[in-house]
Formats: sequence, C-alpha cells, structure tokens
Amino acid sequence: MVYDPVTTHRLRALGAGPGLRCLEVGAGTGTVARWLLREAGVAEVVAVDRDTGALDELADPGLRVVTADLTDDSLNLGTFDLIHARFVLMHLPERRRLVSRLASRLNPGGRILLGDAVELPDGLDVSSAYRRTMDAMWEALRTTIGTDISPVPAYPHFLREEGLADVAAELYCPPLVADGPLARFWSGTWQRMRPALEATGRVDAATVEEALAYLASPGLAELGPGMLMAWGRRP
Repeated sequence: MVYDPVTTHRLRALGAGPGLRCLEVGAGTGTVARWLLREAGVAEVVAVDRDTGALDELADPGLRVVTADLTDDSLNLGTFDLIHARFVLMHLPERRRLVSRLASRLNPGGRILLGDAVELPDGLDVSSAYRRTMDAMWEALRTTIGTDISPVPAYPHFLREEGLADVAAELYCPPLVADGPLARFWSGTWQRMRPALEATGRVDAATVEEALAYLASPGLAELGPGMLMAWGRRP
C-alpha cells in the first residue's frame, strides 16, 4: 500500500520493537500487522476488524485476530504498549468517543498513532471535473456510511485532551501521477461509486468520465488527498 512506508517509519520512530503488545485497529489486509511482527519484532499484535478474512494467510504465533466492531462497548481487549488505527476513525460517527476509548487502553509509556485522510483542495479550482467528482465522493461517503474527514486536523488536540504527552502530527501527500498507484486507486473507487456519485447531484456521467480520463492523462496536475498522522504517549 502506498501509505505503508510512511506508516512503518513513524511506528519505528515511536518505538515499535521487541516486547511490545500492539493493537492494530482496522487491520485490513494485514500489511502493518505483518510488519510489526516480522520487521519490528513486537511480542504480540491484536488485529481487529469487522472483516478479518484477509488475515487468514497471516499465520504467526504472535498474531491474535479479533473479528469485531470497534464501536461495540463490550469489546475489551486489555491494554497495550502501542495502538495504531489508519483510515478507520474517519468512517465512524463516534470518532471522538473512540479516540478517548483507545487512549484509555494505553499502558503507562504506551503510544498511539492515528492516521486518516485529509484534503488540501485548490481554492481556485472549484468547477473542474476532478474537483467536482472528488467533492461528490466525499459527500456520497458522508451520506451513505458517515465518513467525515473534517475533524481529522483536530486529532492532535483530541490526544492532548486525553492527557497524552509528546503529542505531534505530520501530513503526507503522496504524488498523484497519471496511472500511478494513487491515480489508479481513485479511478477504481470512482468507477465503483458511479451511481452514488451521480446521486449527489454534483456530477453527471459525463463529468465522471472526464475526471477518470484526467487521472490517466499526462496533463494530470493535482495535490491529491493525503494522510494526517497524529500521535501521543501515555505518561
């Protein structure tokens, strides 16, 4: 995944290493869990996701797979030395409460790393097919599954409110180049979401087609959505 190198670099800087008990929230395909176990050498990774089917092939004695919903208040997995959640909280309306809940599961000295999407749209470009399609996507996600990236820049403040120390954040925007990994990702996403995009009323079929062609064009020149990472330490 395009974000894995920057994620693992930050996890390493936060002390990911032997002896740690880690929580991987929204484990997905398991790339970060695999790195924690096999590269960082942590003692245990508890990998939580609603759908853990992709983790079946990740056999490791230090891996515990939990199929569960993070919003389930009865879910108690213990405490951890390192907690990581990437592209998860942005999809959950209860995100602020969940930040508090995750922070409360840190051992003394434990660290948490949260990563979610952010956008830095060009204020001079409000009518291009690309901009209108991207805006339609965020609106469709918000109205269908509750995705909201507007609070993401406040994550450092959320962590400070939880009493964490050494709070900081960084922003990573991978290059959006024609037919590159990120352009292909957005192209595939928009193609799958066509009906939902058009249902917003922001775009029609021709606009989406124009935006898709632009993603594959040598004329592509955009700062695509990035990822904000915020972290802190339990004193």
